[in-house]
Amino acid sequence: MVIATEDHVVSSETRKLVFNDQRALQLVLGSPSESKRTVAELERSTGVALHVRGTEVTLNGEAEGLDLVERLLKQMFGLARTGRPMLPTDVARGIEILSKDPEAELTAVYDDVIITKSSGKAISPRSLAQKHYVDSMRRNNLVFGVGPAGTGKTFLAVAMAVRRLQDKQVRRIILSRPAVEAGENLGFLPGTLEEKVSPYMRPLYDGLYDMLDGPKVQRMMEQGVIEIAPLAYMRGRTLNDAFVILDEAQNTTREQMKMLLTRIGIGTWTVVTGDPSQRDLDGRERSGLNHAIRVLSGVPSVSVCKFTGNDVMRHPLVQDIVRAYEQDTRERAERREERRAQQHGQARERGRDG
Repeated sequence: MVIATEDHVVSSETRKLVFNDQRALQLVLGSPSESKRTVAELERSTGVALHVRGTEVTLNGEAEGLDLVERLLKQMFGLARTGRPMLPTDVARGIEILSKDPEAELTAVYDDVIITKSSGKAISPRSLAQKHYVDSMRRNNLVFGVGPAGTGKTFLAVAMAVRRLQDKQVRRIILSRPAVEAGENLGFLPGTLEEKVSPYMRPLYDGLYDMLDGPKVQRMMEQGVIEIAPLAYMRGRTLNDAFVILDEAQNTTREQMKMLLTRIGIGTWTVVTGDPSQRDLDGRERSGLNHAIRVLSGVPSVSVCKFTGNDVMRHPLVQDIVRAYEQDTRERAERREERRAQQHGQARERGRDG
């Protein structure tokens, strides 16, 4: 079929894909209600019309889009037949990956198991950005994971820390955050250290308890194998044979960031995560995260991994929210640049008039 438009002629063709496992195909597309959303997402992002009937999928569109959808469905079907759990976001991630790299093998991303949780569920990267992040943590002693919430920065770092501990590559895990909400003045709060820091460290606790049995986490904390503490408690220490994670690093000052990074000892791996757009610092304080990335980029064994709203793994609405805020940030930056240019031009005009 050939469709003529004012600008060009578009060749449309039809392909039929037949799958021999109804259950596996349903795992890819989801339940009947989910399948409608999945098909709509595929059609919206590829321009290919899909019709699903039983184990037969009929595609109609341009050759490039047909090739993309065919590769995606065949690879996802192969993954589903292995019994691998499928997430609602996997199809969208697959489109993104194959759009960027048509020769990519989704198994290389989705089946790159970091650890298997106590529930038996495997933890793996879910996007090219996450795959790059995981590979960077394997290769480099210092990794910065920068981007919006929901992209898996902290969760994957905790998973990698647990894996290195299980493999006896480190002797302990140290998880830290700047307790900026309390002004780091935790010494003035009542209770034990654990009681004081617990509200600020809850996301880190959640990651650990999601991967290990609760009693095991508690036992390892009592033994000092896992330590969760505010950034202020790192001062004056040397951290050897450890996996150190600094979360919410956008809320560190330059001095605090330098203090932590100079604590790194022999056999230590460090991951620093944060979202520069979510600073809670006093307006006069400059974030140590952006400064550290600028200063340390290019240093051997240091890697900077950047995530965007497209990498958000939470509800699709969150992706749209993050993108909207990113767009607003870009537009405000453009308006500031325009105002500066106008002010500069006006100043030059006044100079000439004078």
